[in-house]
Amino acid sequence: MEWLIQFGYLGLFIGTFLAGTVIPLSSDVLLVGMLAAKADPVICLFVASIGNWLGAMTSYVLGWYARWEWLEKWFGIRREKLERQQQRVDRYGVWLAFVYWAPFIGLICMIALGFYRVRPRTTALLALAGSFVRFLFWILIHAVWVQ
Repeated sequence: MEWLIQFGYLGLFIGTFLAGTVIPLSSDVLLVGMLAAKADPVICLFVASIGNWLGAMTSYVLGWYARWEWLEKWFGIRREKLERQQQRVDRYGVWLAFVYWAPFIGLICMIALGFYRVRPRTTALLALAGSFVRFLFWILIHAVWVQ
């Protein structure tokens, strides 16, 4: 991840974008690395939030275009399991987008929200809010820790 920090804000954007998709990266570590390198926290907050949000929305779109038949054929997931998952998604609905940043489960939530075509605009707004709150938390922790 050091090589991403060397690219500055562009590296932060790329890293947080990839972390929002199926690529296993830690956007939190990347953000803290940027802050430790004396990057502007406000710029980091916006760059990281937008990058991670766009990555999450990419996962949402991947889910949107996935087909039942593909999941059964390529991943061996039975239709009954998908129907049970749909009941869970229907239960929590669009609010799953707010916690998409949680490791592993968040990616599944975003793909599922897209797959079951849960309200795109609201999903996008809550995912952006969740991303913003997440990075704001780390920036505040860093600010307290440095003092």
